[in-house]
Amino acid sequence: AWGTQMQKLGLQLGDCPEEWNFTRPDDVKKIAREYFEAGAEICLTNTFGGNRYRLVRHGFAAKMRELNVAGARLSREVADEFGGLVAASVGPTGEYIEPEGMLSKREMYEAFRERMEALREGGAELLCIETMYVLDEALAAVRAAHELGLPCMACMTFDSTPEGFKTMLGTSIEEATRALDASTAEVIGTNCGNGMATMVKIVKQMRAFTKKPLMLRSNAGLPEVIDGKNVYRETPQSMAGFISELRSAGVAVIGGCCGTTPEHIRALRQAVDSQR
Repeated sequence: AWGTQMQKLGLQLGDCPEEWNFTRPDDVKKIAREYFEAGAEICLTNTFGGNRYRLVRHGFAAKMRELNVAGARLSREVADEFGGLVAASVGPTGEYIEPEGMLSKREMYEAFRERMEALREGGAELLCIETMYVLDEALAAVRAAHELGLPCMACMTFDSTPEGFKTMLGTSIEEATRALDASTAEVIGTNCGNGMATMVKIVKQMRAFTKKPLMLRSNAGLPEVIDGKNVYRETPQSMAGFISELRSAGVAVIGGCCGTTPEHIRALRQAVDSQR
């Protein structure tokens, strides 16, 4: 949960997190180092919103390449200290493909490809395509990764509805999983939007429609807004208590999303090791 850790270090609502790759590189490396010290084998990058459409809102569109190169490089430098891997964070563009939005499929694809090229230049060896609500957008990102020769993990975000779990635009778990299973993504899964108990239900349903390795990155519960800040109540021990169920469901990659601190990762690491 890079955003969670950056907020503890002073990131304010409306700030551009990726700007820290230029202005506060030591703090970015500190976050990566704390997660590796907690037992992580794969580290993300401070590049979640580093596409041209999100960066333009902060006045940094012209610095897209440099911000992504720097974000990957900072995590790479720390990963090399621990012998770890770097999975560059690739979040949604914040835009929609026609007819729901203004972008063509080609424009969406190019937005992913150009930043992925920069992430590869900075030293990322794989990609974490995450927090995807729109299936076509996720598939565009996977295609760009494949054509650049970068392995990727692709994760959708689901909400609970009266008709079952669906994305924001109404895509079911079955539809999303079958499409990602047919794609070139090496690992597929889900992240964000839910606490661990709900995420376990989601991956169990996903398993019925794919034989690919599954990835789960849960929030530390649903946020409560206190004094203008998101507070997550799920404890490290509570999250780690689901490891047996996740192993039974065939989850191959486990990590954390919003609200998960190095302490949460340390508890997950210990729980995984205790069952090997």
